[in-house]
Amino acid sequence: MEAASLIAHFEEVSIMVEARMARQSPIVKTNKEVVGRKVINRQGENLGKVEEVMLDAIPGRVAYAVLSFGGFLGVGDKLFAVPWQALDWNPEYDAFVIDADKRFLENAPGFDKNNWPDMSDTTLRTKIYSYYKAEPYW
Repeated sequence: MEAASLIAHFEEVSIMVEARMARQSPIVKTNKEVVGRKVINRQGENLGKVEEVMLDAIPGRVAYAVLSFGGFLGVGDKLFAVPWQALDWNPEYDAFVIDADKRFLENAPGFDKNNWPDMSDTTLRTKIYSYYKAEPYW
């Protein structure tokens, strides 16, 4: 690499690092900071809360968040496995934001808190990721 292009590359990387440090980093979120957080849509409607964060140990990444929705005071809530990349953290609202409305979630593949699906089944994971228009990572 030529000296001029190498310097330009390092300047670009430096700008990117400075930009990252100027905003809140999603990397510092711990499970206790995520579980229990509300989930809203882009219109600000409350859609539920994060019940669990599920990890895929083999690639070492967050696979999905379990979102509760519906019911009343936690009774009758339906659970949803939502691909992690379908959620955006918004510190202004202190909430995760998903590009969905209530009807979208009402029709989403979900499960009961006492009957969790087998998420090692790639057919099921693909169906869920497709529903949320998320790119599968496997």
